[in-house]
Amino acid sequence: MTTDSLTIAQAAASTGLPESTLRYWERIGLVKPVERDPSSRHRRYTEDDLQTLDVLGNLRAVGMTVADMRRYLIGRCRGDDAAREQRELFETHARRLADEMAALEVRRRYLELKVQYWAAREVGDLDKAEAVADEIRPLIDRVNPKDDR
Repeated sequence: MTTDSLTIAQAAASTGLPESTLRYWERIGLVKPVERDPSSRHRRYTEDDLQTLDVLGNLRAVGMTVADMRRYLIGRCRGDDAAREQRELFETHARRLADEMAALEVRRRYLELKVQYWAAREVGDLDKAEAVADEIRPLIDRVNPKDDR
């Protein structure tokens, strides 16, 4: 073990990740077991460990699942041989985020219209309220889709 390794608290501070996340990622095998101090048995993080944690922190920040982070790390070890798989992984995630953003935009528009509806009701403008309600109706199923059960 090198003398320039970091404790878990130092690694957490360096990466901006909570200590619990570092422990969890090690426990589930997302990161390799961290070297331990021989006398205290405390984790000691190397520069390589920190680089991996930084990469994972970035992937986590963009909302990747643990399974996708795991796939990314496997591909990362393969280098350019995994370029197609890595590209596809990021394309898939980008599409997933675009879908989430579209759904959020519908929810935001629904709320905006509800504000307009109730503002019109508040001042007694029932014609305006009805016009806004007409705009809301097509959004209802997009905001809260019903299962076909």
